[in-house]
Amino acid sequence: TNIAEAGTLTLEWFTLTQFTNNATYADLTAKSAIHIANLSSPLPGFCYTPNFSWMNQLTHPSFLSLAAQLIDPASGAFQDATVTWGGGSDSFFEHLLKYARLSNTNNTIFINTWKTAVDSSIKTLLKTSTVGNHVYLADLDDQGRIRHVGSRVHTSHLACFHAGNWYVVVLSQHASTANGVVGGKLLEDQTIVDIALQLNDGCWNTYASTETGIGPESFAFISADGNFTGSPLTAQQLAYYESHGFYTTDSAYVQRPEVLESNFYAWRITGDTKCLDRAATAIAKFATFLPGKVGFAGLNDVDSAAAGHIDATESFWFAETKYLYLTFDDPGHISLDDYALPSSLMRIPRFLCFSDVFNTECHPLKAPLHATRTPLRTKKSTYPINDEYPLNK
Repeated sequence: TNIAEAGTLTLEWFTLTQFTNNATYADLTAKSAIHIANLSSPLPGFCYTPNFSWMNQLTHPSFLSLAAQLIDPASGAFQDATVTWGGGSDSFFEHLLKYARLSNTNNTIFINTWKTAVDSSIKTLLKTSTVGNHVYLADLDDQGRIRHVGSRVHTSHLACFHAGNWYVVVLSQHASTANGVVGGKLLEDQTIVDIALQLNDGCWNTYASTETGIGPESFAFISADGNFTGSPLTAQQLAYYESHGFYTTDSAYVQRPEVLESNFYAWRITGDTKCLDRAATAIAKFATFLPGKVGFAGLNDVDSAAAGHIDATESFWFAETKYLYLTFDDPGHISLDDYALPSSLMRIPRFLCFSDVFNTECHPLKAPLHATRTPLRTKKSTYPINDEYPLNK
Protein backbone atom coordinates (compact mmCIF):
# COMPACT_ATOMS: atom_id res chain seq x y z
CA THR A 1 0.00 0.00 0.00
CA ASN A 2 1.06 3.65 0.14
CA ILE A 3 1.21 6.27 2.88
CA ALA A 4 -1.86 8.09 1.59
CA GLU A 5 -3.97 4.95 1.93
CA ALA A 6 -2.42 4.07 5.29
CA GLY A 7 -2.67 7.58 6.70
CA THR A 8 -5.79 9.09 5.14
CA LEU A 9 -8.58 7.94 7.49
CA THR A 10 -7.47 9.79 10.61
CA LEU A 11 -10.08 12.54 10.32
CA GLU A 12 -13.05 10.34 9.51
CA TRP A 13 -12.29 7.64 12.08
CA PHE A 14 -11.59 10.21 14.79
CA THR A 15 -15.01 11.68 14.03
CA LEU A 16 -16.50 8.18 14.15
CA THR A 17 -15.00 7.77 17.61
CA GLN A 18 -16.65 11.02 18.67
CA PHE A 19 -20.05 9.78 17.49
CA THR A 20 -19.76 6.26 18.93
CA ASN A 21 -17.60 6.82 22.02
CA ASN A 22 -15.53 3.88 20.78
CA ALA A 23 -11.86 4.85 20.87
CA THR A 24 -10.84 1.90 18.69
CA TYR A 25 -11.40 3.78 15.43
CA ALA A 26 -9.32 6.82 16.31
CA ASP A 27 -6.61 4.70 17.92
CA LEU A 28 -6.13 2.49 14.86
CA THR A 29 -5.78 5.32 12.36
CA ALA A 30 -3.65 7.50 14.61
CA LYS A 31 -1.27 4.59 15.27
CA SER A 32 -0.92 4.03 11.53
CA ALA A 33 0.07 7.66 10.92
CA ILE A 34 2.39 7.68 13.93
CA HIS A 35 4.11 4.51 12.72
CA ILE A 36 4.83 6.08 9.33
CA ALA A 37 6.13 9.26 10.95
CA ASN A 38 8.45 7.26 13.21
CA LEU A 39 9.98 5.01 10.56
CA SER A 40 13.78 5.00 10.77
CA SER A 41 13.85 8.55 11.99
CA PRO A 42 17.27 10.16 12.42
CA LEU A 43 15.54 13.30 13.72
CA PRO A 44 12.02 13.76 15.17
CA GLY A 45 9.48 13.75 12.40
CA PHE A 46 12.00 12.84 9.72
CA CYS A 47 11.46 9.67 7.69
CA TYR A 48 13.83 7.83 5.39
CA THR A 49 14.57 4.41 3.93
CA PRO A 50 18.01 3.00 4.84
CA ASN A 51 17.78 0.18 2.27
CA PHE A 52 18.55 2.50 -0.66
CA SER A 53 22.25 3.28 -0.81
CA TRP A 54 21.84 6.62 -2.57
CA MET A 55 20.12 8.04 0.50
CA ASN A 56 23.25 7.53 2.57
CA GLN A 57 25.22 9.56 0.02
CA LEU A 58 23.03 12.67 0.07
CA THR A 59 24.76 15.81 1.26
CA HIS A 60 21.47 17.52 2.10
CA PRO A 61 19.90 15.88 5.16
CA SER A 62 16.63 17.70 4.49
CA PHE A 63 15.90 14.97 1.92
CA LEU A 64 15.28 12.79 4.96
CA SER A 65 12.37 14.96 6.08
CA LEU A 66 9.70 13.41 3.87
CA ALA A 67 8.24 9.93 4.13
CA ALA A 68 8.68 7.55 1.21
CA GLN A 69 5.56 6.56 -0.70
CA LEU A 70 5.14 2.78 -0.60
CA ILE A 71 4.85 0.81 2.62
CA ASP A 72 4.44 -2.91 3.31
CA PRO A 73 1.42 -3.41 5.61
CA ALA A 74 2.81 -6.73 6.86
CA SER A 75 6.30 -5.56 7.84
CA GLY A 76 5.52 -1.88 8.31
CA ALA A 77 8.65 -0.94 6.33
CA PHE A 78 9.00 1.38 3.38
CA GLN A 79 9.18 -0.38 0.01
CA ASP A 80 10.58 2.45 -2.08
CA ALA A 81 12.19 5.86 -1.76
CA THR A 82 9.83 7.98 -3.86
CA VAL A 83 8.94 11.35 -2.35
CA THR A 84 6.02 13.37 -3.69
CA TRP A 85 3.10 15.52 -2.59
CA GLY A 86 1.11 13.88 -5.38
CA GLY A 87 -1.11 10.83 -5.50
CA GLY A 88 -0.13 8.02 -3.18
CA SER A 89 1.35 10.40 -0.60
CA ASP A 90 -0.87 13.48 -0.67
CA SER A 91 -3.47 12.94 2.03
CA PHE A 92 -0.93 11.54 4.51
CA PHE A 93 0.80 14.93 4.59
CA GLU A 94 -2.49 16.82 4.34
CA HIS A 95 -4.11 15.04 7.27
CA LEU A 96 -1.13 15.29 9.63
CA LEU A 97 -1.91 18.96 10.07
CA LYS A 98 -5.68 18.62 10.02
CA TYR A 99 -5.70 15.77 12.52
CA ALA A 100 -3.66 17.86 14.95
CA ARG A 101 -6.36 20.51 14.84
CA LEU A 102 -9.40 18.26 14.74
CA SER A 103 -8.31 16.09 17.67
CA ASN A 104 -6.47 18.75 19.70
CA THR A 105 -4.01 15.96 20.45
CA ASN A 106 -1.11 16.69 22.75
CA ASN A 107 1.05 14.30 20.69
CA THR A 108 3.35 16.68 18.85
CA ILE A 109 4.41 14.13 16.22
CA PHE A 110 1.58 15.08 13.86
CA ILE A 111 2.32 18.79 13.63
CA ASN A 112 6.10 18.32 13.84
CA THR A 113 6.13 15.75 11.02
CA TRP A 114 4.05 18.10 8.89
CA LYS A 115 6.35 21.03 9.68
CA THR A 116 9.51 19.17 8.73
CA ALA A 117 7.87 17.91 5.53
CA VAL A 118 7.07 21.47 4.46
CA ASP A 119 10.49 22.75 5.47
CA SER A 120 12.22 19.96 3.56
CA SER A 121 10.05 20.52 0.50
CA ILE A 122 10.90 24.20 0.40
CA LYS A 123 14.61 23.48 0.75
CA THR A 124 14.88 20.63 -1.74
CA LEU A 125 11.83 20.28 -4.00
CA LEU A 126 10.81 23.87 -4.70
CA LYS A 127 11.71 24.77 -8.29
CA THR A 128 11.10 27.70 -10.64
CA SER A 129 10.48 27.30 -14.37
CA THR A 130 12.89 28.97 -16.76
CA VAL A 131 9.92 30.38 -18.69
CA GLY A 132 7.45 32.50 -16.76
CA ASN A 133 9.17 31.95 -13.39
CA HIS A 134 6.35 29.68 -12.25
CA VAL A 135 6.93 27.93 -8.92
CA TYR A 136 6.34 24.19 -8.60
CA LEU A 137 7.17 21.32 -6.27
CA ALA A 138 9.24 18.58 -7.87
CA ASP A 139 9.24 14.89 -6.96
CA LEU A 140 12.11 12.71 -5.79
CA ASP A 141 12.13 9.39 -7.61
CA ASP A 142 13.07 5.94 -6.35
CA GLN A 143 16.71 6.48 -7.36
CA GLY A 144 17.07 9.79 -5.53
CA ARG A 145 16.75 11.97 -8.63
CA ILE A 146 14.77 15.19 -8.72
CA ARG A 147 11.88 14.79 -11.14
CA HIS A 148 9.99 17.83 -12.27
CA VAL A 149 6.22 17.77 -11.95
CA GLY A 150 4.68 15.23 -14.27
CA SER A 151 7.51 12.71 -14.20
CA ARG A 152 5.18 10.24 -12.52
CA VAL A 153 1.81 9.75 -14.18
CA HIS A 154 -1.22 11.20 -12.39
CA THR A 155 0.61 13.29 -9.82
CA SER A 156 0.53 16.88 -10.96
CA HIS A 157 -3.06 18.03 -10.58
CA LEU A 158 -3.35 15.92 -7.44
CA ALA A 159 -0.32 17.64 -5.93
CA CYS A 160 -1.82 21.11 -6.42
CA PHE A 161 -3.64 20.77 -3.10
CA HIS A 162 -0.34 21.65 -1.40
CA ALA A 163 -0.85 25.41 -1.70
CA GLY A 164 -4.17 25.25 0.13
CA ASN A 165 -2.69 22.99 2.78
CA TRP A 166 0.19 25.40 3.31
CA TYR A 167 -1.92 28.58 3.27
CA VAL A 168 -3.85 27.76 6.35
CA VAL A 169 -0.77 27.32 8.44
CA VAL A 170 0.39 30.73 9.54
CA LEU A 171 3.20 29.61 11.80
CA SER A 172 3.80 31.71 14.89
CA GLN A 173 6.20 31.82 17.78
CA HIS A 174 4.27 29.21 19.76
CA ALA A 175 1.37 27.02 18.72
CA SER A 176 -0.86 26.26 21.65
CA THR A 177 -3.47 23.55 21.90
CA ALA A 178 -5.84 22.78 24.72
CA ASN A 179 -3.17 20.46 26.11
CA GLY A 180 -0.07 22.61 25.94
CA VAL A 181 2.45 24.10 23.55
CA VAL A 182 3.26 22.48 20.21
CA GLY A 183 6.71 23.27 18.95
CA GLY A 184 8.32 26.59 18.05
CA LYS A 185 8.68 28.67 14.95
CA LEU A 186 9.93 26.71 11.91
CA LEU A 187 9.33 29.28 9.18
CA GLU A 188 8.34 32.93 9.23
CA ASP A 189 4.63 33.46 8.66
CA GLN A 190 4.90 35.43 5.46
CA THR A 191 7.48 33.10 3.96
CA ILE A 192 5.22 30.09 3.86
CA VAL A 193 2.20 32.15 2.77
CA ASP A 194 4.17 33.74 -0.08
CA ILE A 195 5.43 30.35 -1.27
CA ALA A 196 1.92 28.91 -1.14
CA LEU A 197 0.65 31.86 -3.19
CA GLN A 198 3.33 31.18 -5.80
CA LEU A 199 2.51 27.48 -5.90
CA ASN A 200 -1.16 28.30 -6.35
CA ASP A 201 -0.35 30.70 -9.20
CA GLY A 202 1.76 28.02 -10.89
CA CYS A 203 -1.05 25.49 -10.75
CA TRP A 204 -3.63 28.02 -11.94
CA ASN A 205 -1.40 28.81 -14.91
CA THR A 206 -2.06 25.27 -16.15
CA TYR A 207 -5.75 26.18 -16.35
CA ALA A 208 -5.28 29.62 -17.85
CA SER A 209 -3.01 28.31 -20.63
CA THR A 210 -5.14 25.59 -22.23
CA GLU A 211 -7.64 25.86 -25.06
CA THR A 212 -10.54 24.97 -22.77
CA GLY A 213 -9.32 26.94 -19.75
CA ILE A 214 -9.25 23.70 -17.73
CA GLY A 215 -6.06 22.17 -16.36
CA PRO A 216 -4.45 18.87 -17.44
CA GLU A 217 -4.02 15.76 -15.34
CA SER A 218 -0.22 16.03 -15.32
CA PHE A 219 2.38 18.47 -16.55
CA ALA A 220 6.11 19.12 -16.42
CA PHE A 221 8.55 22.00 -16.63
CA ILE A 222 12.19 22.99 -17.03
CA SER A 223 14.11 24.75 -14.28
CA ALA A 224 17.68 25.97 -13.92
CA ASP A 225 18.82 22.50 -12.84
CA GLY A 226 17.60 21.01 -16.10
CA ASN A 227 14.65 19.03 -17.38
CA PHE A 228 14.24 15.77 -15.55
CA THR A 229 11.00 14.06 -16.42
CA GLY A 230 12.32 10.67 -17.40
CA SER A 231 12.01 11.27 -21.14
CA PRO A 232 13.12 14.00 -23.58
CA LEU A 233 10.72 16.68 -24.75
CA THR A 234 9.15 16.43 -28.15
CA ALA A 235 9.34 19.47 -30.41
CA GLN A 236 5.65 20.10 -29.70
CA GLN A 237 6.17 19.94 -25.93
CA LEU A 238 9.13 22.32 -26.11
CA ALA A 239 7.12 24.83 -28.14
CA TYR A 240 4.27 24.57 -25.64
CA TYR A 241 6.67 25.07 -22.74
CA GLU A 242 8.23 28.14 -24.34
CA SER A 243 4.76 29.67 -24.63
CA HIS A 244 3.32 28.71 -21.25
CA GLY A 245 6.09 27.77 -18.79
CA PHE A 246 4.94 24.13 -18.58
CA TYR A 247 4.00 21.32 -20.94
CA THR A 248 1.43 18.59 -20.55
CA THR A 249 2.35 14.96 -20.01
CA ASP A 250 -1.27 13.81 -19.68
CA SER A 251 -3.77 16.18 -21.27
CA ALA A 252 -6.93 14.60 -19.82
CA TYR A 253 -9.15 16.31 -17.25
CA VAL A 254 -10.71 13.86 -14.81
CA GLN A 255 -12.59 16.36 -12.64
CA ARG A 256 -10.04 16.74 -9.87
CA PRO A 257 -10.62 19.47 -7.25
CA GLU A 258 -7.11 20.39 -6.08
CA VAL A 259 -6.43 23.60 -8.02
CA LEU A 260 -9.74 25.18 -7.05
CA GLU A 261 -9.37 23.81 -3.52
CA SER A 262 -6.18 25.84 -3.14
CA ASN A 263 -7.84 28.80 -4.82
CA PHE A 264 -10.61 28.69 -2.19
CA TYR A 265 -8.10 28.76 0.65
CA ALA A 266 -6.21 31.58 -1.07
CA TRP A 267 -9.40 33.65 -1.17
CA ARG A 268 -10.15 33.03 2.49
CA ILE A 269 -6.60 33.79 3.60
CA THR A 270 -5.77 36.79 1.39
CA GLY A 271 -9.08 38.30 0.27
CA ASP A 272 -7.50 38.84 -3.16
CA THR A 273 -10.36 39.17 -5.64
CA LYS A 274 -8.36 37.48 -8.38
CA CYS A 275 -9.34 34.26 -6.61
CA LEU A 276 -13.00 35.07 -7.28
CA ASP A 277 -12.16 35.83 -10.90
CA ARG A 278 -10.46 32.44 -11.21
CA ALA A 279 -13.36 30.59 -9.61
CA ALA A 280 -15.88 32.37 -11.83
CA THR A 281 -13.80 31.60 -14.91
CA ALA A 282 -13.60 27.92 -13.94
CA ILE A 283 -17.38 27.74 -13.49
CA ALA A 284 -17.91 29.26 -16.93
CA LYS A 285 -15.44 26.83 -18.54
CA PHE A 286 -16.98 23.84 -16.80
CA ALA A 287 -20.44 24.93 -17.92
CA THR A 288 -19.15 25.25 -21.49
CA PHE A 289 -17.05 22.12 -21.94
CA LEU A 290 -18.12 19.50 -19.39
CA PRO A 291 -21.89 18.94 -19.71
CA GLY A 292 -22.85 15.55 -21.11
CA LYS A 293 -26.31 14.18 -21.73
CA VAL A 294 -27.03 13.45 -18.07
CA GLY A 295 -24.30 15.19 -16.07
CA PHE A 296 -20.79 16.57 -16.16
CA ALA A 297 -17.98 14.54 -17.71
CA GLY A 298 -14.21 14.72 -17.94
CA LEU A 299 -12.25 15.67 -21.04
CA ASN A 300 -9.92 13.54 -23.12
CA ASP A 301 -7.78 16.57 -24.01
CA VAL A 302 -7.94 19.98 -22.35
CA ASP A 303 -6.30 21.51 -25.43
CA SER A 304 -8.85 20.07 -27.83
CA ALA A 305 -12.54 20.16 -26.98
CA ALA A 306 -13.12 18.19 -30.17
CA ALA A 307 -11.41 15.19 -28.55
CA GLY A 308 -14.61 14.63 -26.62
CA HIS A 309 -15.62 13.54 -23.15
CA ILE A 310 -14.52 10.84 -20.78
CA ASP A 311 -17.72 8.90 -20.13
CA ALA A 312 -17.62 9.15 -16.34
CA THR A 313 -18.41 11.48 -13.46
CA GLU A 314 -15.94 11.08 -10.62
CA SER A 315 -16.93 11.20 -6.95
CA PHE A 316 -14.39 13.93 -6.30
CA TRP A 317 -16.12 16.16 -8.86
CA PHE A 318 -18.58 16.93 -6.09
CA ALA A 319 -15.69 18.06 -3.90
CA GLU A 320 -14.70 20.36 -6.78
CA THR A 321 -18.09 22.01 -6.83
CA LYS A 322 -18.19 22.36 -3.04
CA TYR A 323 -14.96 24.36 -3.06
CA LEU A 324 -16.44 26.56 -5.77
CA TYR A 325 -19.61 27.05 -3.76
CA LEU A 326 -17.64 27.95 -0.64
CA THR A 327 -15.55 30.46 -2.57
CA PHE A 328 -18.68 32.54 -3.17
CA ASP A 329 -20.45 31.68 0.08
CA ASP A 330 -20.57 33.98 3.11
CA PRO A 331 -17.29 33.26 4.95
CA GLY A 332 -19.18 33.21 8.22
CA HIS A 333 -21.28 30.25 7.08
CA ILE A 334 -18.46 27.73 7.29
CA SER A 335 -15.68 29.60 9.02
CA LEU A 336 -11.95 29.00 8.92
CA ASP A 337 -11.23 31.91 11.22
CA ASP A 338 -12.51 31.10 14.69
CA TYR A 339 -10.12 30.72 17.57
CA ALA A 340 -10.30 29.82 21.24
CA LEU A 341 -8.91 31.51 24.31
CA PRO A 342 -7.52 28.97 26.78
CA SER A 343 -7.05 29.81 30.44
CA SER A 344 -3.66 31.33 29.73
CA LEU A 345 -5.37 33.82 27.38
CA MET A 346 -2.82 32.92 24.72
CA ARG A 347 -4.58 33.20 21.38
CA ILE A 348 -4.40 30.00 19.36
CA PRO A 349 -3.18 30.90 15.86
CA ARG A 350 -5.16 30.09 12.75
CA PHE A 351 -3.24 26.99 11.79
CA LEU A 352 -4.61 25.12 14.81
CA CYS A 353 -7.92 26.93 15.11
CA PHE A 354 -10.37 26.06 12.38
CA SER A 355 -13.91 25.78 13.58
CA ASP A 356 -14.33 23.57 10.51
CA VAL A 357 -11.71 21.15 9.20
CA PHE A 358 -12.20 19.82 5.69
CA ASN A 359 -11.24 16.30 4.77
CA THR A 360 -9.88 15.48 1.31
CA GLU A 361 -13.36 15.41 -0.23
CA CYS A 362 -14.31 18.80 1.30
CA HIS A 363 -16.56 17.41 4.02
CA PRO A 364 -16.56 19.89 6.93
CA LEU A 365 -15.79 18.29 10.28
CA LYS A 366 -16.37 20.34 13.40
CA ALA A 367 -13.23 20.82 15.44
CA PRO A 368 -13.75 21.38 19.16
CA LEU A 369 -13.12 24.85 20.50
CA HIS A 370 -12.22 24.58 24.15
CA ALA A 371 -13.21 28.05 25.29
CA THR A 372 -15.20 31.00 24.05
CA ARG A 373 -15.45 31.35 20.30
CA THR A 374 -14.38 34.72 18.99
CA PRO A 375 -14.00 35.63 15.31
CA LEU A 376 -10.37 36.12 14.38
CA ARG A 377 -11.35 37.77 11.13
CA THR A 378 -14.46 37.77 9.01
CA LYS A 379 -13.59 38.52 5.42
CA LYS A 380 -16.68 40.03 3.87
CA SER A 381 -16.58 40.20 0.12
CA THR A 382 -16.80 43.59 -1.54
CA TYR A 383 -16.55 41.90 -4.92
CA PRO A 384 -19.55 42.38 -7.24
CA ILE A 385 -21.25 38.99 -7.06
CA ASN A 386 -24.02 39.22 -9.62
CA ASP A 387 -25.63 37.50 -12.59
CA GLU A 388 -22.31 37.53 -14.42
CA TYR A 389 -21.38 34.40 -12.47
CA PRO A 390 -23.15 31.13 -13.33
CA LEU A 391 -23.10 30.05 -9.68
CA ASN A 392 -25.64 32.74 -8.85
CA LYS A 393 -28.11 31.79 -11.55
